[in-house]
Amino acid sequence: MDRDLTQATRARRTLVFGSVTHVWNDLLFALFIPLLPLIRDDPELGLSYTQVGLLRTAHAGASTALQIPFGFLAERTGEFWLLLGGNAWAALGLVILAGATAFPWLLSWTLIGGLGGSTQHPLASGLVSRVYDASGRSTAIGTVNFAGDLGKMAAPAVALVLAPRYGWRATMRFVGLAGVVSIALFGLFRRGLTHTGPAGRTRSIDAGSDGLATRGGFILLSVAGFMDSAARRGALVFLPFLMRDKGMGTEQFLVMTFLLLTGGAAGKLVCGWLDERYGSVSIIWGTKALSAALLVATLFVPVWAMAPTMVLLGIGLNGTSSVLYATVATFVPPRLRSRYYGFFYTTSEGGTTIAPLLLGLLADLVDVRTAVAVMAVATAMILPVSLPLRRHLGDNAPVGAGKAGGG
Repeated sequence: MDRDLTQATRARRTLVFGSVTHVWNDLLFALFIPLLPLIRDDPELGLSYTQVGLLRTAHAGASTALQIPFGFLAERTGEFWLLLGGNAWAALGLVILAGATAFPWLLSWTLIGGLGGSTQHPLASGLVSRVYDASGRSTAIGTVNFAGDLGKMAAPAVALVLAPRYGWRATMRFVGLAGVVSIALFGLFRRGLTHTGPAGRTRSIDAGSDGLATRGGFILLSVAGFMDSAARRGALVFLPFLMRDKGMGTEQFLVMTFLLLTGGAAGKLVCGWLDERYGSVSIIWGTKALSAALLVATLFVPVWAMAPTMVLLGIGLNGTSSVLYATVATFVPPRLRSRYYGFFYTTSEGGTTIAPLLLGLLADLVDVRTAVAVMAVATAMILPVSLPLRRHLGDNAPVGAGKAGGG
């Protein structure tokens, strides 16, 4: 029966596979955030705020540590089993972590479990970009990108339902075991997918000795990705403090943060679709100009106007990422996609690590409003950095002009 499946059906199933694994991956990693206060309050552990911060940094950092090695390995083995294995590894890590009774063990299992997250982003992007290489690539990548935000949004809801009644340990065990079982079941659907084995050995006719169509284009794209990730993470960390300075209570700024994430999820989905129609640089300019303008606006708009501002800001901040991720495939032949997605995602994560630290120092030295203003300026700097990409992409139309086809 599998032989009767059309290529389009197999492609759609592959897209669903990459999207569902992304939901689980981001749920597993985002679950850590709402549980941190409960972990700190656990009398058996007696953690300080510094130790809590170290746990979060270790979990997020470990999820990027092996992206490049897994990208190389996927060229030999294919992405399918590595994706399943990495997510099962991360899920099992939560189960074991829940049993830790002292900080050294807690930190150790946080690091070990976090390493499993290294497979998801580069391998799913590489797999889906190959399946949709002929058409619809930006929309497909945007869909996978959007799916991860569903996992992020589900994490606080799951924690809210389970943690108050059963505690953080039982919550982690339940989600971890559910993840292991669900991910194991995905293995039954491999025959319904396509392009899950090692990529072919053909090379793009315009690729250089390192496999890149243009090395300069990939480097420019990576710099833009670093800056985009820095802007996105900086906003998520410091906008709640700005809202508090405006007199919002805890419930209010939590709602605003949810609206920011909701707008971000919508932006990832919509901007992938728009990239197919208007070109990568045009969408980058549109989203980042919107982001910079709205970051400035947050300093001045009244509290009642913050809700629509957060939704639109989320679209601008997060929508760019779908365009950048899809554009990676423009510079890389199919057989090397997982490898270079590993490089790209690792570089981008540098922005998420550095931005909160630098902005935090600035906020301590001056104030939060100044940090947000500087973040707006830094976001606007993505515009001139991304403009030379038009030459590498062969997009000679004015910024904002229509462009046929995906990019």
